[in-house]
Amino acid sequence: MKHIKVADLMTDEVVSVAPSTAFKDVAKLLVQYDISGVPVLDDEDRVVGVVSQTDLLARAGQGPDTPWQNGTEVWAPTAVDVMSAPAVTVRAEETVADAARLMTRRGIERLPVVDVEDRLVGIVTRRDLLRMFLRPDSEIRRRVTGEVLTEVLGVPTGDVDVHVVDGIVALDGHVELRSQLPALLSLVEQLDGVVAVASRVTARTDDTSTTHADQARHAMPW
Repeated sequence: MKHIKVADLMTDEVVSVAPSTAFKDVAKLLVQYDISGVPVLDDEDRVVGVVSQTDLLARAGQGPDTPWQNGTEVWAPTAVDVMSAPAVTVRAEETVADAARLMTRRGIERLPVVDVEDRLVGIVTRRDLLRMFLRPDSEIRRRVTGEVLTEVLGVPTGDVDVHVVDGIVALDGHVELRSQLPALLSLVEQLDGVVAVASRVTARTDDTSTTHADQARHAMPW
């Protein structure tokens, strides 16, 4: 089954900075482009870190004991002084679900997208990922009936009615085996754009009791 990839939703025109970019210039870029962070690139466009609004505010609030002020010696901080490193990145071929899990786990708003050599190719934000849920209901229904029911589970056409409204999938009908029911629910829930699934599908044959009986016989000492 096909899933939306990061490459399908990412922005390939990325605002970035060099390690030597001045602190104040980084702040200007965030305000100018209304973004929450920028990747920091080396001379070969490899992502070496990320500077976020949080990074800037944290350093600005540290007071007189910042790394760029020591006694009477003061120097202008740059991106490399405030960036978070190593950068949390994602590959273009990874799924949107993988990117969403990574963002949630790390508590970040955006992910630089890199190639196999860690060179920047784009950026994806939480707002970009939300576009996944804007898939037309008709497309979701087509994938449920064509990919899940027919191709994966082999359910004859017409045995299960599929209705989709605002990403909520309603299933009604029957399949041949009871063991197919959890697989059906799991596969539909994993489809891109599905918000929720309500299933009233039943099975003609309970093959799970046979499976349990076989397992019990194999477990007997004789």
